[in-house]
Amino acid sequence: MVTPKKITQLFIFLTLTLIGNGTIAGQNGNLRHNLTLIQAAFPEATQISEKQKITGKGNAQLFTVYKNKQIIGYAFESNDVVNIPAYSGKPVNTLISIDTQGQILAADVIEHHEPILLVGIPEERLFEFTEHYPGLNVNDQVHVGQGGGDGSVSVDAITGATVTVIVLNDTIMSSARKVAASLGIAGLSTHSEPQRSTVKDDFFKSLDWQQLSTDGSIQHLRISRGEVDEAFVDTKAAHIDRATAEQKDDLFITLYYAPLNIPTVGKNLLGEREYQWLMKELEPGDQAIAILGKGHYSFKGNAYVRGGIFDRIQVQQRDKNISFRDSDYHRITSIEAKGSPDFDEMVIFIIRDRYQFDLGSPWKIELLVRRQIGALDSLFTRFNGSYLTPEIYINRPVPLVEEVAEPLWVSVWRGKTFQITILVSSLVLLTATVFLQDWLVRYPKLLRYLRRSFLIYTTFFIGWYTLGQLSIVNVFTFTHALLGDFRWEMFLLDPMLFILWSFVAISLLLWGRGIFCGWLCPFGALQELINEASRALKIKQFELPFSIHERLWAVKYLVLLALFAISLGSLAEAERYAEIEPFKTTFLLKFQREWGFILYAGVLLLVSVFTRKVYCRYICPLGAALAIPSKLSLFNWLKRYQDCGQPCRICDRECEIKAIQPDGKINTNECHYCLDCQVTYHNQKRCPALLKKGKQAATRQVMPATTIDR
Repeated sequence: MVTPKKITQLFIFLTLTLIGNGTIAGQNGNLRHNLTLIQAAFPEATQISEKQKITGKGNAQLFTVYKNKQIIGYAFESNDVVNIPAYSGKPVNTLISIDTQGQILAADVIEHHEPILLVGIPEERLFEFTEHYPGLNVNDQVHVGQGGGDGSVSVDAITGATVTVIVLNDTIMSSARKVAASLGIAGLSTHSEPQRSTVKDDFFKSLDWQQLSTDGSIQHLRISRGEVDEAFVDTKAAHIDRATAEQKDDLFITLYYAPLNIPTVGKNLLGEREYQWLMKELEPGDQAIAILGKGHYSFKGNAYVRGGIFDRIQVQQRDKNISFRDSDYHRITSIEAKGSPDFDEMVIFIIRDRYQFDLGSPWKIELLVRRQIGALDSLFTRFNGSYLTPEIYINRPVPLVEEVAEPLWVSVWRGKTFQITILVSSLVLLTATVFLQDWLVRYPKLLRYLRRSFLIYTTFFIGWYTLGQLSIVNVFTFTHALLGDFRWEMFLLDPMLFILWSFVAISLLLWGRGIFCGWLCPFGALQELINEASRALKIKQFELPFSIHERLWAVKYLVLLALFAISLGSLAEAERYAEIEPFKTTFLLKFQREWGFILYAGVLLLVSVFTRKVYCRYICPLGAALAIPSKLSLFNWLKRYQDCGQPCRICDRECEIKAIQPDGKINTNECHYCLDCQVTYHNQKRCPALLKKGKQAATRQVMPATTIDR
């Protein structure tokens, strides 16, 4: 049914497609279109605010929606909240609208880079998928595909884009829950600040200045005049107060800094009496640090006045910048630790509890150096010194036991237990077949029955049921992921493809590409079954001369190189040209698409009636890609006799994909491991080499014994 919202979405898609060359464009979406979609989600809205950061925790930014002066809901882009890579390795940015009760009112895809959706599967299918979410609550457990149970909500996947919609579902629900928690709606809330380390109040050691410096209790930052000059190079302040060559190593300032709440530090530096006074001055949760300075530069600042802020010094921890006012400041009259140097400035700064400062986490002291370049203008540079409290002085908090969210791929694998079990069992059977091939080929009928049954299984179960057809696009996606932000989770989201690719990688290393091409490729299996049926019907077969056939092998490698070159510029563009593979038309979309794609796939299958696996032999870029690492295969269990090819040509004539060269050698780059040649190799009635051996053995048995007359 065509709804006004779908018309709006389609209009937005068409507009942005023209802008973005085939993908929904704009990293943050288009503000005008976002507002249009938000208004559609909230028809009664009278005002939509600008995008603003949520107060409190988190980095999410959202639109606040009003009816008159009352807040009725919120809208936000998922990319501002979560970053979950989809099939392309990039997230699907979605504009999500929720009301003040946590109910989802709309979920609209505004940007994606999914190549599988660019050809064959229209973006409208993605819009239709998001129509499942209005009416759901942020607390609902949403499951892609049938099943789920336990009160969860099931939504149908898009055929051929399962990974994309699984990620999209997780993106919508995860970002909606995080925003609801940040807003404190729908019964959700963010966790409180993590527990802070505490000081060991009963631990004290009498240490001098050198010992405090050696064990890390006191840290320092030394800056020379030359280092300051280097910081202002290529600025307007480069020649102001510049040091001469002889002054480069002169001291600009040395800062010493240490936390005073720690008894070993505070008592040794201040003395017992001053330390006890300071502890009484501090409110619960406050922390005090000593900053001691010596040199040409004042860290307090000459322009400091009461009621103002110390604008040359601050403390940093995590994402917090802590500045100090006069109310946070106390003078130190003397340092009691033996061996301490003389200082020009000695102060105590108090870090108030509101900053949630943690002595157990790293922090930095930041010094701001200013140079005046005019009556009102000045330039700044910053120098930092780090600090980490020695472990002997603090108690670490006991980690809270929190429920860890189950990775998305784990739930996907659990939901496909049946398919995984069947697939793994079939791969075990195939492995056993390869290992037992020398025994199986002695029973041609059994092997023929096993192979045809496996081809039917590959076509219908792997191809049409589980959509496990591997593609050259998978190779490009994996390659680009290795060169970029590689995450196993992205590949684990499709267990069938992951298991198949894992098995193919192992079989390539052991035996070459023939195991996949001859047994596990659904389109190859379909071609072979069609050809088997045509032979049973006595339909005449056609084969090209070997000289032409040999040269046509190169075509698939040229196709591979062309696609790879395109993928370097754009993976999405490579996906378009990868339609030279008829896999998507045949299996993912089951021939339900434009007539041109159907005609192409149909012609390739029709040719299979007259010639065995033409597409596999001459066109398939995936087969070409797999042939390259096949050069590293460890084993070659396909046996040959010395007479093979010269003069015997039986296997050459019987090889239906023509992988045996005239000299009798098997081209492992082209072999599909059907084992027909091995059946003949062990057939004592057909193999001339065995017949010859049999005759020689028979001759030796009937030869009369030689007698010697004496």
